Amino acid sequence: YFSFVYFAYASHQVSSMGDRETSNHSEMTDFILIGFRVRYELHLLLFLIFLLVYVMILLGNIGMMAIIMTDPRLNTPMYFFLGNLSFVDLFYSSVIAPKAMSNFWSESKSISFSGCVAQLFLFALFIVTEGFLLAAMAYDRFIAICNPLLYSVQMSARLCMQLVAGSYFFGCVSSVLQTSATFSLSFCASRAIDHFYCDSRPLQRLSCSDLFVHNMVSFTLSTIIILPTIIVIVVSYMYIVSTVLKIRSTEGRKKAFSTCSSHLGVVSVLYGAVFFMYLTPDRFPELSKVASLCYSLVTPMLNPLIYSLRNKDVKEALKKLLEKKNGIL
Repeated sequence: YFSFVYFAYASHQVSSMGDRETSNHSEMTDFILIGFRVRYELHLLLFLIFLLVYVMILLGNIGMMAIIMTDPRLNTPMYFFLGNLSFVDLFYSSVIAPKAMSNFWSESKSISFSGCVAQLFLFALFIVTEGFLLAAMAYDRFIAICNPLLYSVQMSARLCMQLVAGSYFFGCVSSVLQTSATFSLSFCASRAIDHFYCDSRPLQRLSCSDLFVHNMVSFTLSTIIILPTIIVIVVSYMYIVSTVLKIRSTEGRKKAFSTCSSHLGVVSVLYGAVFFMYLTPDRFPELSKVASLCYSLVTPMLNPLIYSLRNKDVKEALKKLLEKKNGIL
């Protein structure tokens, strides 16, 4: 009889503990974004820096899209891609910046589970789309420099639309797979994300699941989706450099290089920051945050500046637009 009573009591205790653990796991409906580990006195400074950068992103990318849409001289494949690049830059920075700025003044620094899923999904979608757009722009420059007589035929409006639609499609596919793999993990170690936004890598550190499947998904996506964009860019520029070096006149070489220097600058900044972040060891999370800051906010801020400062057509279109506005005023 006593054995039966003890067994019933022990079973009740184990059941209660299991219910509490399940309850605790189910109640974990939000995460905490730790952000930058700095003194509280520096939060105002960081907030102002983020605000300044975000305002420049808004003005630069909205301005770039307005210039491209209003000036008929910019109705070319290159500027069609550039307009989409500005759209992508505007939106993926908007996924990150507002929440990061609000967390400087929030005591809880929390983000809901659904909010974290949405942030990772949208950021992954737009950042992969940007990679494909940069590859499409490299191909456009390759045709313009290596086959200038066939440029208008090969870079047709239909092909440009297909390249842009394909960029968003592969960005969406990659994002769905990456987000699904990340949030199929069990987050039972902690809910404090050591980052200023929901990213796959810091979320992995919170998981107590086996990461083999997740790592295989990430490796497959990098191999099948990300790597081809890098190959297209590298091969395009190999052909571009080879063609430009065959031009005899210095002025001709300078003019040819100037048509792709802006794109090369944007590619260098973006991929440089991405590689730096993923090559940074996990024991240096603050360095990883700085690299993430470069490609999530600094790159979208610099892209319009690079294209407007180094592009004669954009500068003339901007000057014309400002003169038109001053005339109305």
